[in-house]
Amino acid sequence: MNDWKRTLGELVEDRHRHLVAYACMLTGDRMEAEDIVQDALIAAFGGRRTFAAVPAAEAYVRKAIASRFLDERRRASRRRRNAAVVVPFTRATTPGPDASVPDATDLEHALQRLPERARAVVVLRYLEQLSTRESAEALGLSEGAVKRYLSDGLTRLNALLGTHEELKEPGETVAVRKGARRG
Repeated sequence: MNDWKRTLGELVEDRHRHLVAYACMLTGDRMEAEDIVQDALIAAFGGRRTFAAVPAAEAYVRKAIASRFLDERRRASRRRRNAAVVVPFTRATTPGPDASVPDATDLEHALQRLPERARAVVVLRYLEQLSTRESAEALGLSEGAVKRYLSDGLTRLNALLGTHEELKEPGETVAVRKGARRG
């Protein structure tokens, strides 16, 4: 079997559910997360790109997931703006099938209330434990912009979760009160 096929097989077998969980933290939607992961895998392996090992392939796919998430949000925002010009934009008044499903955790709920870039920076920095520089590279932003989005995101998360802690380094944890307000 070709090296790229072996690497892809190992990545999908061993890390697929982790990649989907990562994408789900960004999107807040399991189906959208699975679609983004699929697109990222195709981008990584469609051109028969080679990777030294599975961890290198996974890092590439994670960057592709973050990029696709931000790209899709930009496109959706542009579509909404364009639709508002042509016809008034209205949301459906009937709840979807997932309306009765409770939020999995307060953190997931709070993350979904952050602006897309702030959410992506917080996820990359504290859940993926990337440095400021690595986060900037993954998102195509300056390090200063990453720091600003991170500061804004953490301030908003503290407000949403009812915490007052500051995280200094990736990997630190903050106690989230049970039944934290969802403001």
